[in-house]
Amino acid sequence: MELPNAFRQETARPGSRDQQLTMTQASSSPAADGTPRFDPGVAHPARVYNVWLGGKDGLAADRKAAEEVAAHRPQVVAGARANRAFLARAVRYLAGQRGVRQFLDIGPGLPAPGNTHEVAQAIAPDSKIVYVDNDPLVLAHARALLTSSPEGACDYLDADLRDPEAILREAGRTLDFTQPAAVLLVAVLHFVPDADAPADIVAALAGALAPGSLLAISHLTIDFAPDAVASGVAAYNTLVPAGITARSHAEVTALFGGLPLVAPGTVPVTEWRPDHQVRPGQSADLYAGLATTGRPR
Repeated sequence: MELPNAFRQETARPGSRDQQLTMTQASSSPAADGTPRFDPGVAHPARVYNVWLGGKDGLAADRKAAEEVAAHRPQVVAGARANRAFLARAVRYLAGQRGVRQFLDIGPGLPAPGNTHEVAQAIAPDSKIVYVDNDPLVLAHARALLTSSPEGACDYLDADLRDPEAILREAGRTLDFTQPAAVLLVAVLHFVPDADAPADIVAALAGALAPGSLLAISHLTIDFAPDAVASGVAAYNTLVPAGITARSHAEVTALFGGLPLVAPGTVPVTEWRPDHQVRPGQSADLYAGLATTGRPR
């Protein structure tokens, strides 16, 4: 299967960054000094997602991986876009209806129109955002392209999702965790295998938050098309050096650790507070949800 021409751009150009939500290692082997070595022949998770979103940052290896996965599950393209739309809706809800002014966005991927700080600061210019990733490519783009409003703040941390204590410690230089904050785990936890205890990571993050805080999750699922999604996951894991794990509705819900869920709960990503009527049969292989959290004072 070939993707449409819009997904087959040959070159990257500044200002056309699209998002991929990962907490992965660089698609390269380390140089002698430990610096990741760029390898254009190896697919990169952020650029693969960029291809599905119609961006311009994909190289030949990325387009090959994107097309191979889409051959097994064509809905991956719609899913990527639906996930991006969920991020925007969630941030608008958090900033507009919940009054959140602090955001910890873990695994943001490549910058794109509608980044977290842009959506939040359009509603509340004094919003503070900390982006966290351990992908050198993502961090380089973020530092170059993500700039805050004068009233607010943006910061960028090189940290691993599997070390939530370090994330909280460093993010605390910009965010005040004695006040409400939102943690965004958008399409990132499926990069954490069961062996690394993703629910424990979520619990550690949630446990550090003040009353009035919230935590958002979106996550790949196999529920809607088990055979096709399993084939797509296998193809991805073969071509991209970042394993993903699709989880069921019960498993995604369990990641919230029993925290109270904001209506409508854990639902297909297109059905979480949509801003337009969802078309019947529209498929995106992700669940999404938002929970309230916050340690007692």
